[in-house]
Amino acid sequence: MKQNYFMQRLSTAGRWMATTFLCVAAIAFVWQGAFFSNTTALADSMPQLLATSVGDQIKEAADNVTEGSKNIIRGTEDKVKETARTNAAKVDRADKDGGVAERKAKRDKNRIERKAEKDAARTEKAAEKSMNAVKGAVDKVEDALSK
Repeated sequence: MKQNYFMQRLSTAGRWMATTFLCVAAIAFVWQGAFFSNTTALADSMPQLLATSVGDQIKEAADNVTEGSKNIIRGTEDKVKETARTNAAKVDRADKDGGVAERKAKRDKNRIERKAEKDAARTEKAAEKSMNAVKGAVDKVEDALSK
């Protein structure tokens, strides 16, 4: 079956891309070998380097992420509560005689606020748990490398 003009060009481009990738990979392997020809000295200092600076940086970043997550979660909780209050106030203004709609709006507002608090607490706990898992993994790696 004879290829049309577009398929020939696409096939040629694909071959050029594959050739370029292989050349770049070969250059990377040669380059890596030239810079790291004496790996003994590098292997000796690596555990101490990782255990001291990188581990502390990861733990600090995990703390920052935890604090940022808590701020975002609490901000979202406050916005949900404020929206529920606003909606209940609108219904209250619209229904002057304290009818069914007003009572339902107040119940809904209370239910939404309780659910927002519960969801925020659960989400905060999950964020904290995941960051503690990261810190625990860093501690395990530090312990393994320091032995």
